[in-house]
Amino acid sequence: MSSSTSSSEAPATWARFLRLLLLFAAVPAAIAYAFIALVDPWGMLPLSLPLQRETVTTNQRFSYPMLARDQRFDSVVVGTSTSRLLRPAQLNEAFGSHFANLSMNSGTAWEQSQVLALFMRSHAAPRVVMVGLDKEWCESGPLRRLTPRPFPEWMYGDNLWRGYAEIMNPFAAEEAGKQALAMLRLAKPRYGRDGFADFLPRDSRYDPARAARLLVPPPATPAVEAPSFDFPQHALLAERLAALPAATRAVLFFVPYHVSLQPPPGTLDGQRMAACRAAITAIARARPGTALADFMIPSPITREDTHYWDPLHYRVGIADRLARGLAEAAAGRTSPEGDFVLLVPPGAH
Repeated sequence: MSSSTSSSEAPATWARFLRLLLLFAAVPAAIAYAFIALVDPWGMLPLSLPLQRETVTTNQRFSYPMLARDQRFDSVVVGTSTSRLLRPAQLNEAFGSHFANLSMNSGTAWEQSQVLALFMRSHAAPRVVMVGLDKEWCESGPLRRLTPRPFPEWMYGDNLWRGYAEIMNPFAAEEAGKQALAMLRLAKPRYGRDGFADFLPRDSRYDPARAARLLVPPPATPAVEAPSFDFPQHALLAERLAALPAATRAVLFFVPYHVSLQPPPGTLDGQRMAACRAAITAIARARPGTALADFMIPSPITREDTHYWDPLHYRVGIADRLARGLAEAAAGRTSPEGDFVLLVPPGAH
């Protein structure tokens, strides 16, 4: 009798144990989920605490959708790290606008087009849209959408409720913790509230000899006869420009690579770059009110080694000079210093 009772009670005991185990596991998980959802580290969930959020995530693909939707801004810069040093405060003064700089490190043309599309959907009448053009816009072959950096597509869509299925993971929990600390002023935000951050070392640490060692032309492939290049990402640029309201000023610019990185005309890369310039020039001409300036030329900026940390990244003072040049180009004026060539003036349509 005793043995039979013990045998029948064993499954019930185990069942109670498993229920308690699941309960103890579920309670912390529910608390963690509620914390992430309420803090809302990226400011993208439909229901969250009505608090001012900071940009806390290193990967701008997570940090910038919140800024792209922000109604404080009426103008935007997109591009890669070669456009990140453009200061919104300086652009605001030059253009009479309120800029967000949403340029992403190593952002593909597709990723840039996604953040621009999000900004356009969130702002019915942008004042100025600025796109920094570099090698990502001149890649030929199949369209490259992503990089090894994660890209949260749900943040760029219309159904933000989907986010509640995306936030139960260690990364979201870590970023929610950072956001909570930033809200309490116990941690610094990763970027400014306009997307800007000086990501370079302090200028006092600049070493011209070290920089010069990096400014070496890469190996070149000889030109080929009658090459044909396909730039599928150009369709994205044309689509975004065509969707802009007529009153929006569009400013496209080839970024100022150091001359060592600019492909010579007698090379395959030089032919590709020439074809890319021609195609983007045609796109810019097709949309009234669009200016296209080319800073990727041998110039007083790009010939001077001490203007650069490496072939891609110029110093802060050059970024300010670039911003002044962009204002000149947007007004249809050429560069008296020869810093850029105005390929398409805003009125040439």
